[in-house]
Amino acid sequence: MGFINEKAVNNRKSEMRAQLFTVYPDETSTVTQITSRATGVTLSATAGQITTDTTSLAAAAEATFTVTNTYVTAKTVPVVALASGAAATTNVFVSAVAAGSFDITVANLHASTAEDGALVINFALIDVN
Repeated sequence: MGFINEKAVNNRKSEMRAQLFTVYPDETSTVTQITSRATGVTLSATAGQITTDTTSLAAAAEATFTVTNTYVTAKTVPVVALASGAAATTNVFVSAVAAGSFDITVANLHASTAEDGALVINFALIDVN
């Protein structure tokens, strides 16, 4: 039986993970959407926060907006999460990705109540190598 060097195995696992994806948390920024929930924003950073317009979103409705971002490639995986301002029935998700941009859809899942007020959406980009 051969001896297994646990440190070498763990180092190799770390190298393999680094080859699968890259996150750049130090390159962050913020932007505030204006005009409506469907208005696109420009934010070239690998992570940050988007504050949406305060326009109300009707019950059972969705609004999609484009985030133009120079770090996004066809292999980028944008991750989004609500940070604040949302009702329990509000959902956000990435609905499209293309080189230079991604789309975020805000969905009001409530059957009879509009969602209103600004939302703060956190995002981070993961690049698949």
